[in-house]
Amino acid sequence: MAQTGRAAVFVGVGRPFEIRELPIPEVEPDAILIRMSIANICGSDLHTWRGEYRRSATAGDAGFVTGHEGAGRVHTLGRNVRTDSLGRPLREGDRVAFTYFFPCRSCTTCLDDIPNACPTRFTRFGPRGVDIAPYFTGTYGEYYYLRPGHYVFKVPDELSDDIVAPANCALSQVIFGIQQGGLRFGDTIVLQGAGGLGLNAAAVAREMGAGQVIVIDRIAARLAMARRFGADTVIDASEYDTPEARIARVKELTGGVGVRVAMDLVGSARVVEEGLQMLRPGGTYVEIGCIHPSPLQTDASGFVWGNWRMVGMSHYHPWVLPRALDFLLRTKDRYPFGEMLSHKFPLAEINQAFETAEWMGRSNPSNVTRAALVM
Repeated sequence: MAQTGRAAVFVGVGRPFEIRELPIPEVEPDAILIRMSIANICGSDLHTWRGEYRRSATAGDAGFVTGHEGAGRVHTLGRNVRTDSLGRPLREGDRVAFTYFFPCRSCTTCLDDIPNACPTRFTRFGPRGVDIAPYFTGTYGEYYYLRPGHYVFKVPDELSDDIVAPANCALSQVIFGIQQGGLRFGDTIVLQGAGGLGLNAAAVAREMGAGQVIVIDRIAARLAMARRFGADTVIDASEYDTPEARIARVKELTGGVGVRVAMDLVGSARVVEEGLQMLRPGGTYVEIGCIHPSPLQTDASGFVWGNWRMVGMSHYHPWVLPRALDFLLRTKDRYPFGEMLSHKFPLAEINQAFETAEWMGRSNPSNVTRAALVM
C-alpha cells in the first residue's frame, strides 16, 4: 500500500488550499479507509471557505482536510468490519456511500433517536489537524477515514459516481427535511433555491406525491433544470424582484391559500421572512440552508395566528441514506441526476473549483449547480 496520499488542506480564510502528501493512517479494527472517487463542493463548504463559521476562521497551525459530500471505494477494512450497515457483505474494492457525521450513540440526544443532532457529530473535521492521525478527516483527498461508529452502504452497480456523489448530503438532507416538514399527498410545497438541494428536493417532493412543486431562484439555467426535476412552476426572482411580488405570486398559484410546506435551500436569512408569509394556516417552514450564524427578525405573532411550525434540521437520520440510494435507482431514468454535477475539476485545481462555484456577491451569478473534484 502507498505510504502517503494527496489531500487539499484548508489553511485559513482567504488563503488557497494547499495540496500536500499525508501519511496513510493505520486502520482501527472498527474503521474503514475509503479511496475517494469524487467529492463535491457543497454550500456548507463554501461557508467554511468564506470564513462564515466561527470555527473555520482559523484552521490552526497545521490546517485540516475539509469536504464531506462524495463517494468512493473501500480501500482497507478494519479487521472487525465484515458488512455494511445493513448487514450486507462488504469487501475491499466495493463502491460505497457513507454518512459524514459520527453520532456517539451514548448521549441523551442519541437516546432520543436524534443522532443527527448529537453534540459530538461535528467531530468529522476536528479538532484533529493534518498533523494528527487519521489525517484524512474530509473528502477533499485521495482517502477518507471512516472512524468507528460510522454508517456505510454499498452502492448499486447501476448508479454512476456522478449520480451517487450528492446522495450522502444534498439528497439525504432534503428527503429528511421534507419528511420532517410533514408533506402529505396532494400538498403544495415551495422550494427557495434551485441549487443542489433545491433540485433534489423538487424530485423528492414530486415522488412523495406533492400536488404542486414551486421553485424560486434568480438563475435562469437553474430554473430550467428545476422543471426537469419535477417543478410544476418556477418563479424567477429577477422578474418577481421583491419579496412582496414573490409572496403574491405564490398566493396566486395556490388560490390565495398559501403552501403547506416551504423550505429554505438558499442559506440566507433574507428569504426566511418571505417564505413564512407564503405558508397557509397550519403550514410548516423547514430551515436547512442557514447553517452559519444568520440573525433573523420576524413577527412572532404570525406563528400564533397562522398556527405555523418552523423546523430546523442539520444532517439527517442514518436510515435516510440507503433509501436515498434506492430512490436514485428507481428514478434515475426520470430525472437528469447525472447532469447535476455541472463542473468537474481534478483535485489539484481545487482553488479554481471553489472560485467557479462561488455565487455570493456576484452581479452575474454562476450557473454551477454542483462542482466536483475527481480523484
